[in-house]
Amino acid sequence: MYLAIEGVIGVGKTTLARLLQPAFEAELLLEVFEENPFLSDFYSDRARYAFQTQIFFLLSRYHQQRSGVPKMLSEGNLISDYTFEKDALFACINLHGDELNMYYRVHEALAEKIPLPDLIVYLRADTDVLMQRIAMRDRPYERKMERSYIDELNNAYDEHFTRRPHSTQVLTIETNALNFVTRLEDLKQVENRIRQSLKLLPFQPELPLTGTDQ
Repeated sequence: MYLAIEGVIGVGKTTLARLLQPAFEAELLLEVFEENPFLSDFYSDRARYAFQTQIFFLLSRYHQQRSGVPKMLSEGNLISDYTFEKDALFACINLHGDELNMYYRVHEALAEKIPLPDLIVYLRADTDVLMQRIAMRDRPYERKMERSYIDELNNAYDEHFTRRPHSTQVLTIETNALNFVTRLEDLKQVENRIRQSLKLLPFQPELPLTGTDQ
């Protein structure tokens, strides 16, 4: 079983992946974003550092998933806190013209070699909620992050994961009122919905749903 968790910056992808790991007896594949040397400069001057930031992320994610996913799946279940396709969502916002066209050519060539997950769990939240969560975790390079940028990303994610057809099944979960860390019932509800989507026993069909499946 290969499960990927997606959503905008601050929505809780990595937290949920770690919390679900014991229930599914899975390996974890976590995005390594701290190693991007352009990230801090990008949030200060998006136009100047966008291309370097995107290409670094694209190649880093490719190398991590190209070797890591098959290896981990050969040993058992896998949960990742990102998908390879997410990179193009950021690129379409941050890049323009020839830089965007070049990025798409590289992305398309690399994407053919990346294994697809069995299920994508799309965690969504309102922009104001995302901004509150980003402020609470207080990462230094995120302190200059603009609300308008997060809102633009939020709209792009919604368009991509809730309004477009996918070759992979997408489970959309509204997280505005959820707290996986402090409320065990919230975590159990998410786990149950994942089990329903993947038809993994045990699950409870009668459990109230929070979001919508796609």
